[in-house]
Amino acid sequence: MFSSKIKTAAAQLGVTVIFARSPEAALAEMRRNTPSLVILDLNSLRLDPIGTVAIMQRDPSLASIPTVGFVSHVRTDVIDAARQAGVREVMARSAFTERLAEILSR
Repeated sequence: MFSSKIKTAAAQLGVTVIFARSPEAALAEMRRNTPSLVILDLNSLRLDPIGTVAIMQRDPSLASIPTVGFVSHVRTDVIDAARQAGVREVMARSAFTERLAEILSR
């Protein structure tokens, strides 16, 4: 659902968005073409967003890439873990949806 919202908003803004299907694919793509922003679904079990950000923080070529993570507001454990891992901006899914155009315009 969120990928569809992101794709639609990106198309309206003329922003290129690439979706990774695994942590390895995400990291490889970031190394190939440094993105201006990485958006993370912090609820995703398959993509291990917190582990991915931890790897990014240890890699000098990736550490400065801005990150935004969205999560269910009741998942305080995930919110805390994301901040500790280095996600720069963590927000509730509802706030992410409301601010999506602004986030993608950065």
